[in-house]
Amino acid sequence: MMRRTLFSLSGLVVATLLAGCGSDPDMMLMAGNNQGAIAEGNALYQQAKQADDAGQTGKAIKLYDRTATRYSYIDNAPQARFRQAELLEQNGEVLKAFKAYQEFLTRFQGSGLYSTALSRQANMANAAAEGEIKNSFLGLKTRLSVEKIVEMLGQVRDNAPKSATAAKAQFMIGELHRKDKKAAKAIAAYRQLVRDQPDCKEAPDAMFQIGVALTEEADRGNQNMATIDLAREAFNDYLNQYPGHHRNAEARQRIAGLGGRDLDRSFEIAEYYFKTGQFGSAKVYYRDIVKRSGSGKLHDKSKARLREMGE
Repeated sequence: MMRRTLFSLSGLVVATLLAGCGSDPDMMLMAGNNQGAIAEGNALYQQAKQADDAGQTGKAIKLYDRTATRYSYIDNAPQARFRQAELLEQNGEVLKAFKAYQEFLTRFQGSGLYSTALSRQANMANAAAEGEIKNSFLGLKTRLSVEKIVEMLGQVRDNAPKSATAAKAQFMIGELHRKDKKAAKAIAAYRQLVRDQPDCKEAPDAMFQIGVALTEEADRGNQNMATIDLAREAFNDYLNQYPGHHRNAEARQRIAGLGGRDLDRSFEIAEYYFKTGQFGSAKVYYRDIVKRSGSGKLHDKSKARLREMGE
């Protein structure tokens, strides 16, 4: 009685496991992994290759996809997925090609095609970021959104952390956000690069671009002293951390320009107090401008205002 009960329980467990896998054909074939299934997978791959050789690209893409998905354990599976991605890329179907390369990179890390797939995926993301390629969908060419390109670059970065490829991808994420006038996201991306790979080729430029992003934020109307001070601090951090970099002279010029912004902002505040009759506060700012500028248009205007108020 005991033996029959144990046998029944064992059968129940096996049946339950098989039922749980029943909805995934890939799982079923892997569980069996017999010579018949391998032969089926290889036959499907040969059909895909024949369609490919005959120029039947759409059919070949579907058959390569089916081969790599259902028979991922056969020797031809990596080549099937890679070729699917390659054909999609040639057709201009950027997003589908990128996804296929990603599936290859995730599943077939031991393949001899791995580095090639990684390089091609990175090239696609970089070209998309630079506006050199557009996605083809239903015969139409459309530019990829910033969000989608950032997502692509993020996958490229994560596929090869700490590599030169990852550094370039992360820098381009910052550039995309900066050009899209998303200063906070751009600065966060640049800082992540400097933090993760301070010695990479792009790190000095990333540090420099933090100051640029903050300066551009001030140009868009956010000319409060805090933004200008942060920009100055960013350029000084860049100069201290990367002395001798080719943009050092430009950074010093930008710092000098920020001093002029300080005076512009102070003069705006002084004028506001003057025009609203708050002469005591206005005098404080006009005096400060005269003291700090030494000469120039704002210096002369501030002195004229002070004379108007009896000084």
